[in-house]
Amino acid sequence: MSDLVAKYGEARLPRYTSYPTAPAFSAAVGPDDYMQGLANAAESGSVSLYLHVPFCRSMCWYCGCHTTITRQDAPVLEYLDVMNQEIEIVSFAAGNSLRVKNVHFGGGTPTIMKPEEFTALMRKLRSAFQFEADASVAVEIDPRTLSPLMIEALGENGVDRASLGVQSFDPVVQRAINRIQTFEQTEAAVAGLRAHGASSINFDLIYGLPHQTVASCVETVRLATELRPERFAVFGYAHVPAFKKHQRLIEEAALPNARQRNEQAEAIAQELVSAGYVRIGLDHFALPNDQLSIASRSGLLRRNFQGYTTDECDTLIGLGASAIGRLPSGYYQNHVAIGRYAEMVSSGVLPTAKGYLLTDEDKLRARVIERLMCDFEVDLPKLSEDAGYDIRFLLERNERLQELVTDGVATVVDGRVTVSKDARFMVRAVAAAFDAYFGSLGRTHSKAA
Repeated sequence: MSDLVAKYGEARLPRYTSYPTAPAFSAAVGPDDYMQGLANAAESGSVSLYLHVPFCRSMCWYCGCHTTITRQDAPVLEYLDVMNQEIEIVSFAAGNSLRVKNVHFGGGTPTIMKPEEFTALMRKLRSAFQFEADASVAVEIDPRTLSPLMIEALGENGVDRASLGVQSFDPVVQRAINRIQTFEQTEAAVAGLRAHGASSINFDLIYGLPHQTVASCVETVRLATELRPERFAVFGYAHVPAFKKHQRLIEEAALPNARQRNEQAEAIAQELVSAGYVRIGLDHFALPNDQLSIASRSGLLRRNFQGYTTDECDTLIGLGASAIGRLPSGYYQNHVAIGRYAEMVSSGVLPTAKGYLLTDEDKLRARVIERLMCDFEVDLPKLSEDAGYDIRFLLERNERLQELVTDGVATVVDGRVTVSKDARFMVRAVAAAFDAYFGSLGRTHSKAA
């Protein structure tokens, strides 16, 4: 197994939260394409909204998100004004007919907003879109800056799901990544959120951080499970200082190698399973009665830009700088630079910077990759039956898949591709075997393990 870790674990592979992945996006797809896609968006049923708030009070050195550090409130207020305008443009382009099933606030730190600002933004969303009675609202939260008043505002505005960044409780690791966060801060945030209506709480953990060890990973899990969040998302740190310059502040010599990263990941997984959590897909864990676990058991688990999800909507509307939307026609990403994003929106134009228009084959490959990522197997004959034509051509002359089979990472029997149980952490390598663009886009992805 150590040889396989060395061979595939060092490979740079997509996380496959979309297919094709973002490096395939092109500036040839712009506002007019998105406008046309939005005009037909209501036909696909209920939609999900993703709102990106790209501001934080301080920079965590491991961060791979699009965010800006600000000590002042003015940039946030100006940005929210622009986002309100974008909401109006999108709603108008869609014929004011979109029905909303899910809302997700990501960042950055969405709770950098003041309580009254969050309330005003939610009011704007409810006026521009038709919220379903059981619509779910999720917010990503930094427990270090979450105030009691903000907790109240979240509850008053229907937030029922919260995702808290924890990463590691080890003070040595925290200092090495510039994120000091006590257990008590996290505990207070959880208690407050639960008291104000949050029925599902997720913790984000990271392995592969500087100075991190198996022992410190296990201790972090032990502390975290005392708070009994419904879900955990466990990610490997992606060190890409060429793209994220602040990561150069991390001491590379203190980073674990591929074997150590794999040991940390498995130690975290074993500790969570021992604590009663069910392993979901590649990197999520949930309590047995959580909807994520139920979806996994039922074969209904999905994967999108937020990771593993129960979100069944085929349409995702991305709002804010760098946000990515997914329509049946394709993917559409807003400008990353806040200034350019604001300039276009203020001119009454959708701020689309690039995107990708899906072909029928793309949609088929996307289904194959999603099932592999969610179920660790895919039944190509069954998908062929559902699609109305034979898609087993994906197995023909598939040299990458054949190599994985030879190495024991996967098996292929009667058109069913299965990731070997002891090699599931390499599922991204198997998914890449069905990626028509992998290796041809010149982009560095995160490590597979």
